[in-house]
Amino acid sequence: MREITLQVDGMTCAACSSGVERTVNKQQGVETCEVNLTTGRARIIYDENQVSIDAIKEKIVKAGFQPKDIENNSEEKAFEQEEEQLHVAKKRLIGAIIFAIPLLYLAMGHMIPFELYVPEIISMERPLNFAIVQLILTVPILYLGRNFYIVGFRTLFKGNPNMDSLVAIGTSSAFLYSLVMTFMIPTDKHAVHNLYYESAAVVVTLIMLGKYMEKRSRSKTSGAIKKLLELTPDTACRIVNGVEEIVPVEQLRVDDIVVIKPGSKVPMDGIVTSGSSSVDESMLTGESIPVEKQESDEVIGGSINYNGVLYVKITRTGEDTTLSKIIKLIEDAQGKKAPIAKIADKVAGYFVPVVIAIAVVAAIVWLILGYEFAFVLKIFVSILVIACPCALGLATPTAIMVGTGLGASNGILIKSGEALETTHKVNVVVLDKTGTITNGKPQVTDIISNSYQSNELLAIAAQVEAVSDHPLGKAIVQRSNEIKQENPQLQSYLESENFTVKEFQNISGKGLEASFANDSKIIIGNERILADYNVKVGDYKKEADRLANEAKTPMFVAIDGILVGIIGVADTIKDTSVEAIKQIKKLGIKVYMLTGDNKLTAEHIGEQVKVDKVVAEVLPGDKADVVTNLQKEGNVVMMVGDGINDAPALVQADIGVAIGSGSDVAIESGDIVLMKSDLRDVFKSIRLSKLTIRNIKQNLFWAFFYNLIGIPIAAGVFYGLNETLLSPMFAGFAMSLSSVCVVGNALRLRMNKL
Repeated sequence: MREITLQVDGMTCAACSSGVERTVNKQQGVETCEVNLTTGRARIIYDENQVSIDAIKEKIVKAGFQPKDIENNSEEKAFEQEEEQLHVAKKRLIGAIIFAIPLLYLAMGHMIPFELYVPEIISMERPLNFAIVQLILTVPILYLGRNFYIVGFRTLFKGNPNMDSLVAIGTSSAFLYSLVMTFMIPTDKHAVHNLYYESAAVVVTLIMLGKYMEKRSRSKTSGAIKKLLELTPDTACRIVNGVEEIVPVEQLRVDDIVVIKPGSKVPMDGIVTSGSSSVDESMLTGESIPVEKQESDEVIGGSINYNGVLYVKITRTGEDTTLSKIIKLIEDAQGKKAPIAKIADKVAGYFVPVVIAIAVVAAIVWLILGYEFAFVLKIFVSILVIACPCALGLATPTAIMVGTGLGASNGILIKSGEALETTHKVNVVVLDKTGTITNGKPQVTDIISNSYQSNELLAIAAQVEAVSDHPLGKAIVQRSNEIKQENPQLQSYLESENFTVKEFQNISGKGLEASFANDSKIIIGNERILADYNVKVGDYKKEADRLANEAKTPMFVAIDGILVGIIGVADTIKDTSVEAIKQIKKLGIKVYMLTGDNKLTAEHIGEQVKVDKVVAEVLPGDKADVVTNLQKEGNVVMMVGDGINDAPALVQADIGVAIGSGSDVAIESGDIVLMKSDLRDVFKSIRLSKLTIRNIKQNLFWAFFYNLIGIPIAAGVFYGLNETLLSPMFAGFAMSLSSVCVVGNALRLRMNKL
């Protein structure tokens, strides 16, 4: 199976996108075709052994639309094209309004209670002149709105009628009827009362106004991608043979060295080779606080350097960069439909033919009841114009685009519309412990000594552990280095006491033994190493047990056969974990903690963060089974992990959430990627889903409600009760307004704080 995305031009409403889907899905070898009306893109999965992409394109052309391959830099080109289309639409709209105002003044002026001045030569006293001037004013408007007729009649004749078909049939009927009446005026002056030029022209103008407002609003829905694209600078300062040169970023290659000065943007992903600075990564991670960078740290393309100068070796370029992958993820999410969208599109696909049938039946009924043709025409045109499925088609994709964009600006990448929809149904969240609830690396938590000051004991132990690669030893060295920076006299103390390692031995599974320059012998390790050297635990026993009960690892330090202290090391809980779990539970969601750690350690951590249930001593391969069992109980499960050893469980869960710093593995894993290692973003992603689904339901309600009320009024159902009849102009205005309201409601999502 192969997946391809095509740009499809010529689509104007949900009936169009539904028509393309229906046409492509009918072909043998096509597994699925999803068309996004808002982005104008079709995502097609097909078997290339059964059908070629050229055959698929041919079918799309036969349906009345133009498929195009998506080129490199397609997003930049698409936005440029969008701006150009908006400019053209504005010019045409202004032109149409210039002609529509005098036409409306002339045609409707005599119906206003107070008298409006009209030159006698073109007044109703001169019916033929009155009609010809209206005709002259109408033709330019119909020409400026010619796209409605070109697309509308083309799709109608191809068997895929759309919103433009409704407008084209309705306004053409009104115009042609008025034209016939104009020719009849010389023989029948009363024919002047049956002119509907203003209906045809003003309906087209109002719909052009609605379309322009809709396009302008829709361009805002893709704001997240626009902002991300703007992050990449046009040029970079590359170092070649020690000389700085300004080059376009497209010329950068892996291993190139670039210099990033204060205020400049990082052009591509890379590693700092020298220099230090703070870097703003907020647009990529949502993290507002600048991140300190120094030698060997990774920097992300698009982030902004604040104060220092950084020399960076490029590690990824083009489509491999983190920024490019994020943009691709957002594009894919906006192209994939949520289940709720598929229902709306299915309805929209049948909607236009049904509306045409209703309009024809209503017209025939009123004719049979003996009403004159002008009255029947008014009903026919009003039904066709008001019953536009645009609002229906825009209800879901616009909300999903805004929702995914809002997520991206908060460092939450949602991979599909389906993931965005399913997330709001989650009732169980399963959290991996290491790296998700905890920091994922050991840290020094306690220093207990009756013989030395705590900083001194730590520094002595660090002298030995500096030659070790053990994670617990690294934690001691790291903490010691931090303290040395705050207390430079510590280094002087170590040198004065001759605490320099001259001999070193690693005792597997137990610890380390070393000799200092002052001939002291030191051992550091677990309780078993003490037994080997006949060192008594003595008064430290109580403290050692306390550390063990608190899920901390006691590292015993003995010098010359006497225990001088204990250093407690543990994988500490993240500062935000307790608050995050509290927020999730407030939503009525059960929180499980899943870990391979022993039960005692796991339960201590679970008690601190207040999860509902702890599942301990689980092998990485068995994590997916825990998720499966929860699903069998009828739960909708979200699994949150670091995206590497949790991959099977992430895939098994209804929603897999990869938590990480935007690494390749994190981006590839899960349905949702949290760019920051902050568990509070799990709550934010659930809240975002709830807000988006609520917005979609509001949009769909108003789209259906509007048509449910509008069509019967337009058909004259209430005419017999109180002579209520909808004019085609008001129908056109209402139709345009409905689409603008739906897009406007979707844009409201951007104002929400997660």
